[in-house]
Amino acid sequence: MENSSEIVSFVLSMYGDIGHFKYLYFLLTMILYVLVILANTALIVIMYVKPNLHEPMYLFLCSLFVNDIYGSTALLPCLMVQILSETHDISLLFCFIQIFNIQTYIDVEFRTLAIMSYDRYVCICKPLHYNSIITMRRVQIVILVIWIVSFVENGVLLSFTVRLRFCGTVIDKVCCVNHLVLELSCSPNKILSYVNDVVFGLVLIVTAPLVFILFTYVKIFSVCLKASKDTKTKAFDTCTPHLVSIMSFVFACFYNLITQRFEMTFIPLELRVILLTYPLLIQPMLNPLIYGLKLSKIRQAFS
Repeated sequence: MENSSEIVSFVLSMYGDIGHFKYLYFLLTMILYVLVILANTALIVIMYVKPNLHEPMYLFLCSLFVNDIYGSTALLPCLMVQILSETHDISLLFCFIQIFNIQTYIDVEFRTLAIMSYDRYVCICKPLHYNSIITMRRVQIVILVIWIVSFVENGVLLSFTVRLRFCGTVIDKVCCVNHLVLELSCSPNKILSYVNDVVFGLVLIVTAPLVFILFTYVKIFSVCLKASKDTKTKAFDTCTPHLVSIMSFVFACFYNLITQRFEMTFIPLELRVILLTYPLLIQPMLNPLIYGLKLSKIRQAFS
């Protein structure tokens, strides 16, 4: 290991001095965290107890909701502690754990949304073959593979970071980010870590799922152009929540990628914090809302 014994923690500098507002921010964050857990858990339980929801699409949604709880837990408890803290220090160990958890959450979210787009493609473009192609057994295997690959992949990525020697301590964010931690390193082999950050972080986690999603929706739209009004209505009803979820998550992730590499000081601090935490703060609340309100079977299950 090359870690410098002199540096045992980083400083999350974006919190600054928020004075007595910290109690208000703490309360709002805690309320949102509780709502995220309750909303996602409620939908998971409903899908488990209702036999008519034991279908492949709802199994994908269960994985998505579990991941939303996992992702919000990767940030919000730490966020609440840091809001009340005076120093905003975070140990190297906990920083690395947070990086692993957040990146795994993003990885699973993108890949689950990608495989859900394929599910919608088969449902709309090959409806007669849907039950033979998308079986519960295959869905269970795919979900398991997504989670295992995401954990292994991000474990490998993080292994390059933890071996570095660090000379800087200040991270201008409210949580640890692998790219910014790499910038604090003074190890000669940090270029290799940058390459792995790009390959794993940008290509495999973001670009590949987005290309697959784009491909499936091009196919869906090409079929809908020639389809009947009923088919177009069905496609609109089933694809709308998925598209909203994708666009919301893509916007949030690309904003984070941009702000890691460019100064965004012209944006008010409060808005920057909200946008930076959007994937783990708002997205886990948005998913159960849009799917719960839009999908008729879920609405009927609550009635």
